[in-house]
Amino acid sequence: MAKKRRRFTPEFKARVALEALRERDSVQAIARRHKLHPNQVSTWKRQLLDAVPEVFAQDGRPKLAREHEVKVHDLHAKIGELTVERDFFRRGSGTEPGGADADDRAGWTAEPVESVRAAGRETGSSG
Repeated sequence: MAKKRRRFTPEFKARVALEALRERDSVQAIARRHKLHPNQVSTWKRQLLDAVPEVFAQDGRPKLAREHEVKVHDLHAKIGELTVERDFFRRGSGTEPGGADADDRAGWTAEPVESVRAAGRETGSSG
């Protein structure tokens, strides 16, 4: 029967990595005490050291959080663009149930998608 893989909480990993960073005991002793492989302790210690500069980032937020916010903003903008395009084509097709037919569209002029995008940038809307 295969052994079930153990999962460790971020708090546990941080505690073990900090213990290894203090160097009061050897990595082997820390690993033995927590029933881990010494390589695992060394890996967590290295990950902790690599992440330390992000704690002192310019705006106080980790780099990954900033990148995530930028990505979400870009995706919201794209959703807005696609929604405008969908609505534009839906109005123009006349095939939507309950939608406008050719007589209702006689006086209607469509704005190109680019002008709608430009108007969204002018008002500062993000989608």
